[in-house]
Amino acid sequence: MSTYPAIRPRRSRATAWSRRLHAETVLTPADLIWPLFVVEGQGVEEPVASLPGVSRWSLDGIVARGREARDLGIPCIALFPYTPAHLRSDDGREALNPDNLMCRAVRALKDAVPEVGVLTDVALDPYTTHGHDGLVDAAGYVVNDATAEQLVGQALVQAAAGADIVAPSDMMDGRIGLIRGALERGGHANVQIMSYAAKYASAYYGPFRDAVGTRGLLKGDKKTYQMDPANAEEALREVALDLAEGADSIMVKPGLPYLDIVATVKRRFEVPVFAYQVSGEYAMIEAAVAVGAGERDPLVLETLMAFKRAGCSGVLTYHAAHAARLLGA
Repeated sequence: MSTYPAIRPRRSRATAWSRRLHAETVLTPADLIWPLFVVEGQGVEEPVASLPGVSRWSLDGIVARGREARDLGIPCIALFPYTPAHLRSDDGREALNPDNLMCRAVRALKDAVPEVGVLTDVALDPYTTHGHDGLVDAAGYVVNDATAEQLVGQALVQAAAGADIVAPSDMMDGRIGLIRGALERGGHANVQIMSYAAKYASAYYGPFRDAVGTRGLLKGDKKTYQMDPANAEEALREVALDLAEGADSIMVKPGLPYLDIVATVKRRFEVPVFAYQVSGEYAMIEAAVAVGAGERDPLVLETLMAFKRAGCSGVLTYHAAHAARLLGA
């Protein structure tokens, strides 16, 4: 085997054109999904204090962001509603309202920019008074089967509104099969299911709860249904179950601290795997930029490249529009 100086790995890194030619991983705007928060009103933009640069938008603003995504080459938007307090209830019944804020936002986007995909969150936490993703019994335990039935109804109203992908983020057992069956029977055979199959009980979700208005509402924690951060093999069982039930793609959440899960799922199952660069991850980058500990542009692109290198088909990131501008420059 030849050695130095016959072999010099630095030769291929000596020029910018050569580095581009030898790049093993490519990141483009088409790899991005842009999470957006929708709020009632007209002409409303409400900045989220714990997510610098992120706002809640009324429907007109959401439509404007949809057009922006189209122009930037971002293929898909993910929607999350800020439900007014008077519409929250213990049973989260507003999730089943075919004219709720989420459904109206879906219709507005599909009317204005039908070429942009719309992903909707399937979970009850934006609609409950207790902040949990499901229905809670007298002991405070989130009950599985009754919750799953309600999630089916939620997915159906979202699909009827025009959602292209429904994304159950609740972590109830068996809900993927129930939703897939209901979509087939309801005439929504082409609506995709992106399953949050490996969603961990993480400390990184705090700013998101500010954005959807659940911080301070949550009674207890979500450890009886979200995964233990100590567990990796359990994630593979969850993924296998959801794929068998009809999931089209898999979500790992959070993102960067769980790249080992992303890589293992991709190798094991060879299916589309997505990661959510969650609110706490985004906020840490912005905090580092604010104190001069790093530069935003290279931090954003390096982090997103790490997701692609680990095996992600795409990434949900609040930096989507910024990254797309950098990548399109």
